[in-house]
Amino acid sequence: MPFVNLHAHSHYSLLDGFGSPKDIVLRAKELGYNAAGLTDHGVIYGLIEFYQAAKDAGIKPILGCEMYVAQRTRFDKEAKIDVKPYHLTIFAKTNEGYKNLLHLVTKAHLEGFYYKPRVDLGLLKVYGKGLIALSGCLAANLPRAILSGNEDEVHDVIKKHIEIFGQENYFLEVQDHPLIEHQTIVNERLRDLAKQYNLGLVATNDSHYPRPEDSEVHDIMLCIQTQTTVQNENRMHYIGDYSIRDEKDLSIAFKDYPNAIENTEKIAEMCNVDFEFGKNLIPSFQTPQNEKFDEYLKKLCEEGLSKRFGDRDIPDDYKKRLEYELKVVNGMGFETYFLIVSDFVRYAKSKGITVGPGRGSAAGSIIAWSLDITDVDPIGYGLFFERFLNPERVSMPDIDIDFADDRRDEV
Repeated sequence: MPFVNLHAHSHYSLLDGFGSPKDIVLRAKELGYNAAGLTDHGVIYGLIEFYQAAKDAGIKPILGCEMYVAQRTRFDKEAKIDVKPYHLTIFAKTNEGYKNLLHLVTKAHLEGFYYKPRVDLGLLKVYGKGLIALSGCLAANLPRAILSGNEDEVHDVIKKHIEIFGQENYFLEVQDHPLIEHQTIVNERLRDLAKQYNLGLVATNDSHYPRPEDSEVHDIMLCIQTQTTVQNENRMHYIGDYSIRDEKDLSIAFKDYPNAIENTEKIAEMCNVDFEFGKNLIPSFQTPQNEKFDEYLKKLCEEGLSKRFGDRDIPDDYKKRLEYELKVVNGMGFETYFLIVSDFVRYAKSKGITVGPGRGSAAGSIIAWSLDITDVDPIGYGLFFERFLNPERVSMPDIDIDFADDRRDEV
C-alpha cells in the first residue's frame, strides 16, 4: 500500500524541527518511499535544498509550508487576541502554485507578522490557485472548531476552504497520536465530515524529526525554545512518535480511515513543480503595442542619445558604440533587464527623487547613459563597456544605483 510522508518539518522550523531537508529525503529513501514532503512552519527556506536533495535521491519532492493563519485578518495585531494563529498545511500543486506560495509567505512576513508570519483567508483566496490544502494539525482552525463543539463554525470553516481551494484540492488531515487526548476525537469527526462533504481524508504524522532515535535531541531543542530543562516535568514536549514512520505501521494505525493512506500518494501525483537551475531568470517587461524587446530598447536608446546631444549631430563613434552594445545585450538576452532598470529610474526622477549619476562599471555603458540610468558620458571619459558586460564572460549585468535614502522605499 503506497504512502508518502507529506507533513514534515526540518531544522528550518526553528527550534521545533530537527534534521536537515536532506535528512528527511534520506529517511524517506531508507523507508522505500518514492516521494516526500516538506512543510516548515511559516517559511520556505529549505525548499530548494529539499528539492535538489530529493531529485538527487530519485524521490519526488512535494513542496509545502505549514502556514499560520490569522484568527481575524493579517493586519489585526492586538495582544491576547491575535497571538495564536491557526495552522494550515499547504502544498504547491503547479509552478503557478509555487509562485503563489512565495507571494503568501512574503506577505505573511511583510504584512501579517505578529509573533508569527501570518496570512488570512482573504489572502489565501487571492493566491489560492495551484495550491492544495490540508485541514492541519490540532492547532488548525477546523480541529479547534471541532473541539469547541461549535458545529456552525465547523461547517463554516470547511465551506470557506472549499471555496478557496476547490473541493478536489482540500483534504481533511488525520494524524496518529493516540497519546494526545483529543486526537482520536478529531480524527473520528473528520472521518464523518469527509463523508458528508465528499472530501478526501489524508494521513500524516506531522513529522518533526527523521528517525525515532532523534526524539531526545528534539526534546532538548524544545527546551531551548521554551527556556526550560528536561528535568522540568511540566515542560512542553511531544507525546508519542513524531518521526517519519514506516508504511506498515501507519497502515495499521489508519486502517479505519478510508483511503487516508492512498490519498497521500494521490496528492503526491497531483503536485508537479519543476525548477530550472543554472539559467538567468529576468522578469518580463510590457512594451507598448507588444513591441519586441530589442526593437523597443533600440528605439529608447536612439531617442535618449538624441536628447543628450540636443541640436548637435550624434558623432559616429557614439552611434557605433551604441550599435555594438545593443548587439552584445541582445545576444546575451538582457534587453528586459535594461528596460526594467530604465523604468524605475525614470519613475524616481519623475517623482523628484534624487538619483546618483552612476557608480561602478555600469557607467561604462552608453546604453545606460542613453536611457538616463547614468549621467556619465562613457566615451567622453574613456570608459570601457567590457568592464560592465563582456560577451566572453556570460554573467548578469549589475547596475548600482543610488537613491535618496529618505525616499528609497517609494521606488
